[in-house]
Amino acid sequence: MIKTSELFDINLVDDNLQDLLDTEFAWQILAKLDSFTAEIKDLRLGKIHPTAVIEGNVHIAESAVIGPHVYIQGPAWIAENAQVKHAAYLRAGVVLASAAEVGAKTEVKRSLFLNSAKAAHLNYVGDSILGHKVNLGAGVKLANFKTFGTNIKIANYETGLRKLGAMLADNVSIGCNAVTVPGTIVGKRTIIYNLAMARGVIAADSILKLRQQFELSKRYE
Repeated sequence: MIKTSELFDINLVDDNLQDLLDTEFAWQILAKLDSFTAEIKDLRLGKIHPTAVIEGNVHIAESAVIGPHVYIQGPAWIAENAQVKHAAYLRAGVVLASAAEVGAKTEVKRSLFLNSAKAAHLNYVGDSILGHKVNLGAGVKLANFKTFGTNIKIANYETGLRKLGAMLADNVSIGCNAVTVPGTIVGKRTIIYNLAMARGVIAADSILKLRQQFELSKRYE
């Protein structure tokens, strides 16, 4: 369950972004993302708050909304009805499909949000793919760099990447303050509870919870 076709329904993706999913493995989407963003022309048509700072080539569709104190470093693509909310930070190489949302004080770097994907607030999303209607609760972090900086392997496959976040399939939901380890793949419709740490390849339609052990101290009178 690591192939692109197993994770994302191409029929739910904007027509002009479907080519990004034309890969065998999910992590290969990032290379196509680089090529796509390198060709972006500067076009700013949406509702852009006067305090927002936008640098480089950024495509902002007419119905997109850029909130106050947003900072966008191009290249970036922001499609119809997408929203970037208060004090969010988009670093180079971000693509937001239709109705995607980057919430308040969220940082996104070199990532693809497919249609209606949401990182609501206080999130970090690095080198990651968020499928259709993915939802990240407050404080969710998608880590993209291993402690010692070595290349990331997934299910014995060498990705060749030192920076790789999470690939979250369509309709995945992650609860508040959960964290994914670099190179995590999560199958469709899976739910990850708050505070959990997800790693490896997680099957579709799963539920992942934090297992806590409590040590009861003895009381002496």
